[in-house]
Amino acid sequence: MGIIMVHLNYAMTPMENVIEINRIVTIHYYEYKKNFSFGGETHDFWEFICVDRGDVNITAGENKLTLHKDEIAFHEPMEFHDVCTSPHSAPNLIVVSFECHSPAMDFFRKKVLTIDQEERVLLSSVLREARGCFASRLDDPYLDHLVFRSNQEEGSQQMLLLSLTAFLIHLKRRTSKEERKLCAPCPSKSTSLNSSDVQFRQICSYLAGHLDESMSLRRICRDNLIGRSQVLSLFRRKTGSGVIHFFNQMKIDHAKTLIRQSDAQFSQIARMLGYSSVGYFSRQFRKFTGMSPSEYAESIQALSEQKESL
Repeated sequence: MGIIMVHLNYAMTPMENVIEINRIVTIHYYEYKKNFSFGGETHDFWEFICVDRGDVNITAGENKLTLHKDEIAFHEPMEFHDVCTSPHSAPNLIVVSFECHSPAMDFFRKKVLTIDQEERVLLSSVLREARGCFASRLDDPYLDHLVFRSNQEEGSQQMLLLSLTAFLIHLKRRTSKEERKLCAPCPSKSTSLNSSDVQFRQICSYLAGHLDESMSLRRICRDNLIGRSQVLSLFRRKTGSGVIHFFNQMKIDHAKTLIRQSDAQFSQIARMLGYSSVGYFSRQFRKFTGMSPSEYAESIQALSEQKESL
């Protein structure tokens, strides 16, 4: 019995590219001391600035704005913008500039938005791919030319573009939905936060209030009325790490802020954060940042005090 060949007429399905990024211009992650000021500029490509920690004052066209943690502002092509930190805040900032002519970018004109947890993950992917893609320092605010790594991993450039595109589309999609909800009639009953979200926020708030102490898993469970396995599972799911590792990261992040914001000695900062000795503090700091506290202070100081040349 012979084989009967059936020829199907398959139709190709064209796919829409809502946002198509043509070129990456710069990608930066800044950790600044207080009182930093960048005089401002205009250029013919898009740029956004997102606050990872603290707050920052910016100019966007004719508007003076203050951005807080998780807020993101977009600068359309040829819009004047500048950055200035306050005497009381040493912010961590993510700044990305890129060329894109897609009409969907009109949504972001004159916008200041707030990113959610999923968008934070996408934005962290952008930074991770950028570090693997470029040999240039990403913490130099005056860098205007990115240099590729000679040993970059296969597909890193494409992954970078995909991560940035996914971030922008997700932000646009979610924000558009929320704007539509605001215009819709209010439901009779409001929905409550997921119980695990409430629990996670409660524990994070508890940890933030005890940065000046040492912490154990047993104490966290006792003070927050939660089981050991439950808290471990919760933090693995929410942060990808254990709760003690998360707490230690919070302490080091706060130490970095203190180094940038104050003139306190490292021994004082160590005591303020409940470390038994400045030596142990230094070892923990290097473990989480890859540098000693003095190396970090010098790098931030050098960046903050660069002569303004733009």
